[in-house]
Amino acid sequence: MFSYRHAFHAGNHADVLKHTVLIATLDHLLEKEAALTVVDTHAGAGLYRLDGDYAGTSGEAAEGILRLLSEKKAPAAPAPAAKSAAKKASAPEADAPLADAIARYLSVIHDFNPKGGARIYPGSPFIVQHLLRDHDKLKLFELHPTDARTLDANIAQLEAGRQIAVLREDGFGSATKFLPPPSRRALVLMDPSYEIKSDYGRVLDFAAEALKRFATGTYAIWYPIIPRPEAHDLPRRLKTLATKAGKPWLHATLTVKSSKLITKETGETQRPGLPASGMFLINPPYTLKPLLAAALPQLVERLAQDRHAAFSLDAGG
Repeated sequence: MFSYRHAFHAGNHADVLKHTVLIATLDHLLEKEAALTVVDTHAGAGLYRLDGDYAGTSGEAAEGILRLLSEKKAPAAPAPAAKSAAKKASAPEADAPLADAIARYLSVIHDFNPKGGARIYPGSPFIVQHLLRDHDKLKLFELHPTDARTLDANIAQLEAGRQIAVLREDGFGSATKFLPPPSRRALVLMDPSYEIKSDYGRVLDFAAEALKRFATGTYAIWYPIIPRPEAHDLPRRLKTLATKAGKPWLHATLTVKSSKLITKETGETQRPGLPASGMFLINPPYTLKPLLAAALPQLVERLAQDRHAAFSLDAGG
């Protein structure tokens, strides 16, 4: 149950997609003065060293954030610019300016690495805390014993006081206790490892229960796109859930390579490594779709590992 460690995968192409979407979503939600509560059901260790043993072993960051940085140096932090993103071309040239959502994501990474590069990679908890205001709240759930201890130690360095709560509990089983928050404004991030097949069903069950408790919250679900029926059923079932609840939704995917490897010697086999991932949001900001319409083609262009690289962007409600 506790074998998965995100440290091996920190900064990969899936993190690039997840955190680009997360930052763009937060930027919009934080435009309102009222307090925002963010709940992360699977927080991980919170902060990662890309030059450490774990990330160095997998090398996945080299095909994610490090490749993105090699294509374009991180700029100074721009102000969120959702309106201008809608005017960006949907098929950028190689030398075109970075889409606003990508530039914003890289600016946040740059904040953690002021000397350049990405030796330190912030996980979702640290990205969220970096953007939150003093009166906002962050609830972090992590069950993995080692990651929970590391998360505690990393969060303690922030001296954030009561703004952040770290709970060694099952996020799927406990996180709904914070819904709805007193301010009635919340973002819930669900990104389990999906190492256990039951995670797919638990995501759906949790989302359904959360919507019953707090219908106006924003819910963001990350999932891997792998050759497993549950992975392909999840976004379809989430669309059905959102539609029945009368809620808008947005679904974005990023594919960097084919999941299959064909050789003359062995024929068709499963290619190692994660080929694609998706983000599904219920009650997404209206600014998110135009931002991603500009960003996703550039992510495909810069992170492609073979000719099968592609993206999709769909919305409803």
